[in-house]
Amino acid sequence: MEKKVITVTSPLLPSLDDFIPYLQDIWNRKWLTNNGHYHQELEKALAEYLEVPYVSLFTNGTLPLMCALQALRITGEVITTPYSFVATTHSLWWNGIKPVFVDIDPVTCNIDPGKIEAAITPRTTAIMPVHVYGRPCDTKRIQEIADKYGLKVIYDAAHAFGVKVNGKSILTAGDMSTLSFHATKVYNTIEGGALVCHDERMKKRIDYLKNFGFAGETEIIAPGINGKIDEIRSAYGLLNLKQVDAAIIARHQVAIKYREALRGIEGISYMEDTSGVRHNYSYFPIFVNTEKYGMTRDELYFKMKEHNVLGRRYFYPLISDFSTYRGAESARLENLPIAHKV
Repeated sequence: MEKKVITVTSPLLPSLDDFIPYLQDIWNRKWLTNNGHYHQELEKALAEYLEVPYVSLFTNGTLPLMCALQALRITGEVITTPYSFVATTHSLWWNGIKPVFVDIDPVTCNIDPGKIEAAITPRTTAIMPVHVYGRPCDTKRIQEIADKYGLKVIYDAAHAFGVKVNGKSILTAGDMSTLSFHATKVYNTIEGGALVCHDERMKKRIDYLKNFGFAGETEIIAPGINGKIDEIRSAYGLLNLKQVDAAIIARHQVAIKYREALRGIEGISYMEDTSGVRHNYSYFPIFVNTEKYGMTRDELYFKMKEHNVLGRRYFYPLISDFSTYRGAESARLENLPIAHKV
């Protein structure tokens, strides 16, 4: 008998029976992409669910980062974290912007606000933090620094779908926030993403940028890109939105079970819930103290793999260790001791 493989996550899938009528309607409409009926419906539904004024849908979670930088006309240097998925920093590279890495907080794994000011130069134009594992950054301190130096703030909120702090959506922080709707996320559209902004004019600019810069049939107002999501994934997303709350509750129950099972195991630690935060339980990271546990992180990783438990080393290597970025002064080991340790 074949052994069961336990993956990091299992995708949230809508009922196929419920999905078929949507497909039939799309076939009848013969409008498959380019701001169609279900695209518009999903943007409205997400804005309402996420409690934000404006949502622009994209075909993946990387293009919103790239377009946010374009929409805000970011240049020069941007302060960011080395502890994230590479898309965060790749978006800067594709815009000709120099990433400046700042070390992380050892508890939250988010960018350490106490290290940001020292990294600011006359070329700094923005800060791009990440809500790592969906845990909110210290948005108040980051905004204070941004206001003091006249910087924009773009949050990579790929992990933070539905996260709230004291009842308020985390996506209201900063100038913009980006989301990923990749199949591995709490809420998914198979592939997809979104850019959240706070005023109508900016929403229009983003929508021009994601559709080649078209402002009409024959008018191009900017060198845009093709970032549109199609009708099929939009309809899929509408169905998944109806069940995402139940999925988050189920993930919470899994987290409780993990904590009960791991509590008391010397050398293994994990994140607890933060007071006042509505978490989405998108990840359950554990941290391995080699001396106390008697096994390294990698040894445990491969041991689990032998037993068909496919964990992931989030995030390894650091972005700053990849060949594209490791030559930067800010990428040096001595500048990022906590990130390297974590």
